[in-house]
Amino acid sequence: MMDVLISSFKTLSTKLKGELYYDDLSKALYATDASVYRILPTAVAIPNGVQDLRLLIAYARENSISLIPRAAGTSLAGQCVGEGIVVDTSKYFNKIIGINEKERTVTLQPGVVRDKLNLFLKPFNLFFGPNTSTSNRCMIGGMVGNNSSGTTSIRYGVTRDKVVSMKCILSDGSEVEFKKLDSQALKAKINYDTLEGDIYRTIVDNLEDKDVQERINSTFPKPEIHRRNTGYAIDELLKSDVFGGDQEGLNLCKLISGSEGTLAFITEITLQLDKLPPPHSIMVAAHFDSISKCLSSVEPLMSHGLYTCEMMDKTILDCTLQNREQLENRKFIQGDPIAILMCEVRGESEDAVVKKADKLIDSLEKLDLSFANVPLKGEEITKANELRAAGLGLLGNLIGDEKSVACIEDTAVALEDLTHYIDEFTQLMVNHNQKAIYYAHAGAGELHLRPVLNLKKSEDVKIFEQLTFEVAKLVKKYKGSMSGEHGDGIVRSSLIEYMIGEENFNILRKIKTVFDPYNIFNPGKIVSPYEMTSNLRYAPNRTEPNIETFMDFSASMGILRETEKCNGSGDCRKLPEFGGTMCPSYRATLDEKDSTRGRANALREFLTNSEKANKFDYEELKEVFDLCLSCKACASECPSSVDVAALKAEFQYQYNRVNGIPRQSLLFAGSNRLYSKFEKFPGVLNSILNNSLSSKLLKKLSGIAPERSLPNISSKSFNSRLKVIENQLSVERPISKVYLFIDEFTQYLDSDIGIDAYRLLRALNYDVRIVNTVESGRAHISKGLLDKAKSFADDNISRLKDLVDINAPLIGLEPSAILTYVDEYPKLAEDKIAAQKIAKHTMLIEEFLLQEMKAGNIKKESFTEEEKNILIHAHCHQKALRSEKCSIEILNFPENYTTKEIPSGCCGMAGGFGYEKEHYDISMKIGEQTLFPAIREAGKDISIAANGTSCRHQIKDGTGVLSRHPVTILWEALAINN
Repeated sequence: MMDVLISSFKTLSTKLKGELYYDDLSKALYATDASVYRILPTAVAIPNGVQDLRLLIAYARENSISLIPRAAGTSLAGQCVGEGIVVDTSKYFNKIIGINEKERTVTLQPGVVRDKLNLFLKPFNLFFGPNTSTSNRCMIGGMVGNNSSGTTSIRYGVTRDKVVSMKCILSDGSEVEFKKLDSQALKAKINYDTLEGDIYRTIVDNLEDKDVQERINSTFPKPEIHRRNTGYAIDELLKSDVFGGDQEGLNLCKLISGSEGTLAFITEITLQLDKLPPPHSIMVAAHFDSISKCLSSVEPLMSHGLYTCEMMDKTILDCTLQNREQLENRKFIQGDPIAILMCEVRGESEDAVVKKADKLIDSLEKLDLSFANVPLKGEEITKANELRAAGLGLLGNLIGDEKSVACIEDTAVALEDLTHYIDEFTQLMVNHNQKAIYYAHAGAGELHLRPVLNLKKSEDVKIFEQLTFEVAKLVKKYKGSMSGEHGDGIVRSSLIEYMIGEENFNILRKIKTVFDPYNIFNPGKIVSPYEMTSNLRYAPNRTEPNIETFMDFSASMGILRETEKCNGSGDCRKLPEFGGTMCPSYRATLDEKDSTRGRANALREFLTNSEKANKFDYEELKEVFDLCLSCKACASECPSSVDVAALKAEFQYQYNRVNGIPRQSLLFAGSNRLYSKFEKFPGVLNSILNNSLSSKLLKKLSGIAPERSLPNISSKSFNSRLKVIENQLSVERPISKVYLFIDEFTQYLDSDIGIDAYRLLRALNYDVRIVNTVESGRAHISKGLLDKAKSFADDNISRLKDLVDINAPLIGLEPSAILTYVDEYPKLAEDKIAAQKIAKHTMLIEEFLLQEMKAGNIKKESFTEEEKNILIHAHCHQKALRSEKCSIEILNFPENYTTKEIPSGCCGMAGGFGYEKEHYDISMKIGEQTLFPAIREAGKDISIAANGTSCRHQIKDGTGVLSRHPVTILWEALAINN
């Protein structure tokens, strides 16, 4: 049977313009979404055009196989997993087709990212209002499928409110356009002898009876609850004048919105837009010492015309303490609040918005429920919103098997019921000995409430089911919505009949049947649902795989649990225009396998289900890690802090144990030995590297891309040059002592930078000590040669452990090398106590200089007063593990120096990665996204700074521009040199 299926897939793939995958890796990548469920699909299709979708629908119909549509960034309930063919529209269906300024509408394909749409609309003074926390990667097709809402729904409504029309392919392959129909047009449609005609007839026949209408209105959620899914939105259709309502015409887009891909396949969407909100805003962050007080404040505060009203609880706030990126965003928090309510007002002028904020704060003070009311403006609002938006992913930071579980996280009630509802909910949780996590679109009455459960245990699975049903009873009591914006999916579909009654649910069945008589569109969701406790991501009561690793993953309770931290929120899929670094290769390929999530999911799948002695020994895992640049951005930008760079290094080490170390890896990791052999004869090596014939041969033998230039070694090594100058630079009564780590790159390739650093520190009156350390092991870690890297770590730690402390820090020039002491050495070293001590007192040279500048030990008058404009590209490891701000600030220290950061993400070189011929094109594509254009557009009078040796080489190869280390620029700025 499987052979027949594979044969038919091969035939189908030849007809598709896009791709069709049915290998184990692709199926593993799409087996999960951001829910608690896991179902291995039969295949994964990446359609490229409407004709591909027609072929897929015909194939599904003829072969009785289902299609599960998938975009990105909106599924928390299991909508996007299934046993058939997952159809991913994110890669090719991402075009904005056109805008109608007069009508304020835009037409687009379902794979367009919400924030990218709004970037396009901004020059027209328009925007698409619904705004999910995943807006920098979520796609309009997913937002329509789930009727997404987000922070702005209290002002701009939900996605369903904005859909004007949509083009769809029905289950029989026919193409239709759903839009508003008046009574005459509706009559014409009803008379069609087509599937479209059958659909309109079925809907009218089932909804025109007044008793049926009354029954629907009495059992569906209260009309004032605008955030609601609850199956198919037949209650929304009743608002049409066709059924006696007050809305003109009938538009089945309201039915398709929230239908989770179970009725038709959307190919094109036209949206109603809003004018951009008033430009001036203030957010008041009200701090509370209880959830009850927080939610009791919501209804009275909504009278202030708020644009957003969001809540975070202490559990989420505490999660931010463990996330490097979010620490900066939480500085507005005062004390230790149990909950924070973020209320935003806007105005056309600064004075207008200040008056509104003052009135809001006055109301809060009169309510006397909050203990602090902090007004935020500008960048402060952005940071607070980023903190809130990261909340969902941050919940994945819970170490171990207990996780915050999405099952009752989407309930919405009327504002008047909010306080009573939450009090009863809290008591319900107490009865189950549960401590819930609360975060909420409070102004809309929607509460994202999550129990903490271990779904690897059967007893917790029972609680999961029981708790969900008991909350459903509570929601029904208040006539609320069990699914506010995250959808019904697998987790809540089985509750729909209970929530709306059997007779109403039968109407939903009829609608599904008429749209999809073949049951090919996303079965198991809404009607004929999968069981809530079936297809869970983890098999209850399983025996946990025992996986021994070379690196120390004990902080995550082992490597498997490190992969399990990924909850699928998809932050790694954001595009370059939305900042950050993660994930460089995904940004270049738009393939799920090249995302942080894809790699974590794939490794989890194979480690969990492998029966091999070496569970890492899979070509599929080699493929999924192949394009990982080990930029480490995931360690900070991923809300769950999944460390894929460490996962890759461990995988390579374990894979190489069985399959041998590739020659190319040995060459790149051993390059330092080559440089040391030619230390006394640099001209010989450089002539070989620069000669066209010998260079070509060397590149061919070592697998280096022919287009790539090779780095020359310095005319003299650092140690050789130091011997000449160290006695010339005396320091009397130094400010303090520092140990300058001369890494392998500085020693042989960039010795001039090392000397600049030495001279700079000496001139600024520091006692600079050079310890005879060995290389950092950075190149070996990048190639998975962990045993050799460990020997370097142990050697360096033994040399430094009695020297480095708070009064004598270890500082370094090359971020990737010096930060190896901070990140990898504690995971590799034998003497972990010493490694952690050294890591605590290790910093970039820029960090040290900034520290001393702020302490007043380095004076502005020491530097030139000449003007200089600088653009800086910071190293990925610096961005991930520390901050690029120190490099910017030290370059702004001279009185008339102006330095700005290039928002460039990763440069694309990543050590040996960009040299390798199989990675060259991807490397340059990454550089071309932001970095190269920014440098080309810079004027000739602007200096380019970059503190990474790989970054400088990539900039040279990509733009022809020579960039310099910040230390060199600062050394030249010293007054003694001018």
